Amino acid sequence: MTTSQTSMQAILEQQKQAHLREGPPDLSVRKDRLDRCIGLLVDYRGQIEDALNADFGSRSREASAFTDIGASIGPLKHARDNLAKWIRPERRSTSPRILALFGARAEVRFQPKGVVGVISPWNFPINLTFAPLAGILAAGNRAMIKPSEYTPLTSALMAEMFAKAFTEQEIAVVTGGPEIGQAFAGLAFDHLIFTGATAVARHVMRAAAENLVPLTLELGGKSPVIIGRSADMATATARIMNGKTLNAGQICLAPDYVMTPEETLDGFIAGAQGAVRQMFPTIKDNPDYTAIVAQRHFDRITGYIDDARAKGGQIIELKPEAEDLGQQEHRKIAPTLIINATDDMKVMQEEIFGPVLPVKTYRSVSEAIDYVNAHDRPLGLYYFGSDAAERESVLRSTTAGGVTVNDVIFHVVQEDLPFGGIGPAGMGSYHGIDGFREFSHKKAIYSQIAKDIGPLKALRPPYGRGITKFLAGQIKR
Repeated sequence: MTTSQTSMQAILEQQKQAHLREGPPDLSVRKDRLDRCIGLLVDYRGQIEDALNADFGSRSREASAFTDIGASIGPLKHARDNLAKWIRPERRSTSPRILALFGARAEVRFQPKGVVGVISPWNFPINLTFAPLAGILAAGNRAMIKPSEYTPLTSALMAEMFAKAFTEQEIAVVTGGPEIGQAFAGLAFDHLIFTGATAVARHVMRAAAENLVPLTLELGGKSPVIIGRSADMATATARIMNGKTLNAGQICLAPDYVMTPEETLDGFIAGAQGAVRQMFPTIKDNPDYTAIVAQRHFDRITGYIDDARAKGGQIIELKPEAEDLGQQEHRKIAPTLIINATDDMKVMQEEIFGPVLPVKTYRSVSEAIDYVNAHDRPLGLYYFGSDAAERESVLRSTTAGGVTVNDVIFHVVQEDLPFGGIGPAGMGSYHGIDGFREFSHKKAIYSQIAKDIGPLKALRPPYGRGITKFLAGQIKR
């Protein structure tokens, strides 16, 4: 069922009025909402797996259970189990400090913002709806959700799920195409989180700016892998190709290109071939290997490969030689390496979001660092190696939303670490306590001392020796 702009506005007003009428929910209400979300994921597991498989054309039940269901329950439980600590007011120092001796107090209280809009994407539609909700609900907010039209069955299922466990004044789901999405982004939320492409984020940000809505943008970019000379190549290639083939590379944090020392290129190719062969002895009819979500994206990814081939790239498909993917029931693209990719290739200019991995070589790690720094700051960066000095050089000299050392993607599942981008890769962060604070208003409260004693009187006219002494103590090196 699609939703009109008028009905979306009405839902928003109802949620805002409920927030004002009922006030900030107490700890038990927040925990109950988190528990209801967990219950939905457990109870609807089979239907979620079915819907995702149908929307993608082919997606394994295990992959969906791992990446969308289990990976959503973890953040919700983490928020529920730590919420009592998070909601406590935070004591701060007074200025000047002497006022504290007479009873003055400074503190920060974490107050719900109100209604948070959630625009979730198609690649992990369940996880990238429920994981933000962990922080949103923990902070005491209500939510309106606009899921992707690219996964219509999953979006419709989420609407059904939330309607069963929540009133529309608590959580509401609105569905529809780009026009509904554009109107949704223009609503006067108290906060809006968007997960998706950088190009679309620019439109979302413009729409939100009309109402000065604060934003969390979780985008993407070209997340690099730097393989050091001290890396164990067998381990590195197994982990890189696992990250690249998970969901067929349709992950904002998927490794987008690899930089390896010149002399290890052949070892990387051999390791990648062996790793994929072990994980996927066949591609075409293998239920463990995910299809591309839509024909539009299939054509875009195959276009990258054709463009690279035309510009002299060495293309290596990692699949059984006898397996022909030219005619198939689903939109599957074999894991594909593009060796010595050049910057004039489209695959090196745009986020790939598919199972294609360009590989470049370098002579010194500083050359690799310079290449990364010459491009937009990525959402993720990955370093493989045991050389501590080299690792610190990479960490110190590059800027990315987050980093995983000796693996890929794994920093996103650390609930006690913030997850977010920088620059074109996004703004703001969530997960764990950082999500709770992202979706909270940090209200500063200062309580003055009760008695009108000397230190306060000295700050008022008529000015005399008291303020002269105070200023002398303040205005100095």
